[in-house]
Amino acid sequence: MLIGIDLGTSTCKVIAVNGDGEVVAKQSRDYAMINLRQGWAEQDPAEWWRATDEAITALTASLPGGGREVSGIGLCGQMHGLTALDASGEPLRHAILWNDQRAAPQCDWITERAGGLDELLRMTRNRMLPGFTGGKIVWFRENEPELFARTARVLNPKDYLRLLMTGTCATDVSDASGTGLFDVARRAWSDELLQLLDIDRSLLPDVVESTDQTGRVKPELTERWNVPTGTPVFGGGGDAVIQTTAMGLVDAGAVGFTLGTAGIVAGGASSCPDNPGGRVQVSCGNAPGRWHCMGVSLSAGGAFQWLRDALAPATTTDPISFDRLISLAKAVDPGSDGLRFLPYLLGERSPHVAPEATGSWVGLTPIHHVGHLARSVMEGVLLNLREILEVCGDAGLDCERVIASGGATSESLWLQMLADVLDREIAVVTGSSEGGAYGAALAAGVGAGAWSDFDEALAGVSVERTFVPQPGPAREYDRIFPAHRALYDALKPLYQANAEVL
Repeated sequence: MLIGIDLGTSTCKVIAVNGDGEVVAKQSRDYAMINLRQGWAEQDPAEWWRATDEAITALTASLPGGGREVSGIGLCGQMHGLTALDASGEPLRHAILWNDQRAAPQCDWITERAGGLDELLRMTRNRMLPGFTGGKIVWFRENEPELFARTARVLNPKDYLRLLMTGTCATDVSDASGTGLFDVARRAWSDELLQLLDIDRSLLPDVVESTDQTGRVKPELTERWNVPTGTPVFGGGGDAVIQTTAMGLVDAGAVGFTLGTAGIVAGGASSCPDNPGGRVQVSCGNAPGRWHCMGVSLSAGGAFQWLRDALAPATTTDPISFDRLISLAKAVDPGSDGLRFLPYLLGERSPHVAPEATGSWVGLTPIHHVGHLARSVMEGVLLNLREILEVCGDAGLDCERVIASGGATSESLWLQMLADVLDREIAVVTGSSEGGAYGAALAAGVGAGAWSDFDEALAGVSVERTFVPQPGPAREYDRIFPAHRALYDALKPLYQANAEVL
């Protein structure tokens, strides 16, 4: 039995997977986001650990052997976060998350310091995006120098769990790729960039492949979780990358659409992709000798959750739910009667690098009601992902078939609308609804010897459902797509002016 842990943006999900690749048990626990200012996003690492500990304890208790059958644990988590630790391993401040936009000026400085975008791309294959860890480190050094001086290690979120579980400071190649400080082609830290930025290499963890063992569960935890003494913990992966791997997308050919808090369009590659202009993110893949290309929209399912939460206070006598919002959206025709939504609630990373962008409705009139709001949010998210697919295609990502995954795929309307927006058949595969936790369990299984490699581990992944585009809606979305694509350029001056005021 293998355990996969996914430390997400709002929830820690823990699953148990048997030797046939079947999910046999799962648990989850939630935690809150801390938004101190516009564009900031933080979390308390202690809450990550509480949620993980509670979820694993409940999961193992539910297994037939009470946890004694567990042979390995794999880790997955939200990428790009800055978890600053002192010499004793204690967090010095709240973690700064992937969707935090405060370090945009520092990212510009890093690019200039590297000698320009082309030189930075030569060193890392990625531009320094505001969400990346590298910009956060420079922001931290400039704005909280006393805390920075006490910092002994900087870890990504899932790797903080690894430290508490095993005492080991390590990360995997896919998560390291999302720091902006990693030479993705060489699968190693970019010493050249670190020297230019005066970032001490000792701040960063050792890097391993996703299937490498990184330590064993501490004795006090094996007792609490009732897992065997010396249970190994494996490298795992950054959520956006290992989620793609879990869909069977290790090599080129198919493209994965992940509908979680963020929206991800991604695929695998057998060689490190070029990234002209830095319009996509290039990462090391979870399989040795494989790479990963993706575009990320910061708000996808998160935009729909925001709408539900924003409407809830006004409906306290009849609390609104996701199911009700979906029902209201279904009653609205494709195109939402001219209402358009741009999902830039947290700024944007792709198809536009625009930390100053904000969410926008255009075309709102008295004929529009809550159902229009709900459907337009879904349409805006999916049309945005269609635009990202075009950008990824320009970077060489093949799209012979489309596979969808992520929490939002539990609702069929999202999947049918995605098929209509792309005018392509959409497949949902085994384990896709379990997100990166499933990929983390597979990585642990390969590392523990349950499977020889990812190809064998993924042999059991099969298509569970397909969604075929409907001609009428597909034509409507094709008609309105150019107008959607033009909205960002039309509103860009307003975004920039508003950012200056704020």
